[in-house]
Amino acid sequence: MDLHARRADSFGAQAEAYAEHRPDYPLAAIRWALEPLAQDRRLDVLDLAAGTGKLTAGLVAEGHCVTAVEPNEQMLSELVRRVHDVRALPGHAEHIPVPDQTVDAVLVGTAFHWFDHAKAMPEIARVLRPGGVVAAMWNEPDTSVEWVAEFEQVSANSIEMNRQEPTGLLAHPLFGTPERQVFQHAQHRDSPEALIATMNTHSRMLVVSAEEREAVNEKMLAFLRSRPETSNGPFDVPMLTDVTRMVVSG
Repeated sequence: MDLHARRADSFGAQAEAYAEHRPDYPLAAIRWALEPLAQDRRLDVLDLAAGTGKLTAGLVAEGHCVTAVEPNEQMLSELVRRVHDVRALPGHAEHIPVPDQTVDAVLVGTAFHWFDHAKAMPEIARVLRPGGVVAAMWNEPDTSVEWVAEFEQVSANSIEMNRQEPTGLLAHPLFGTPERQVFQHAQHRDSPEALIATMNTHSRMLVVSAEEREAVNEKMLAFLRSRPETSNGPFDVPMLTDVTRMVVSG
């Protein structure tokens, strides 16, 4: 496997930790993603690359009819265990296991960068009803906050973070012009160790050697214990949720 494939395939063994430690998505971001659609009805929403259901749970809480599609069996099992009232299907963005024009929206939570876009975008267009919406979300640390920016540097390892520009990532002739909005968010953590557990669910930490992971963990723990914002008891990690949406053409 090349590095990209290894990273994409790294989450299954950590499915329980991923479900326990990854942040959710703010309801304001979910509502904005679906804003082009009628808001006075229950929508049929496909959560693509749903993972353990972090975004799925928010969609269900909003009262929508949700189909969750996820390629990794362990991640999908964890989703089914934690999120009820949802149809969960194995499948890939490049071959979505639902019929043509059967969903109002396709939402993707912190996963669009794993897709083969040349194949995924036509598939997403295929399953959307006329006027349907695709929206991709990314939870990111708010590096305008000093300690968060410093922590990002401390947590770096030999694997590049490789974040991409969302609007460029989604632009496609089958869809209208991308629209983008960024929302304030936060993740509550009980201790420095809990934040380190979150960091260890990221692919760039999962694919390095145990020795490198331990060394980075030690650096992160020392930093968090040294900062007044994080050293004593529970704290909130400032985050941003970056959302890009498009309406299917035709």
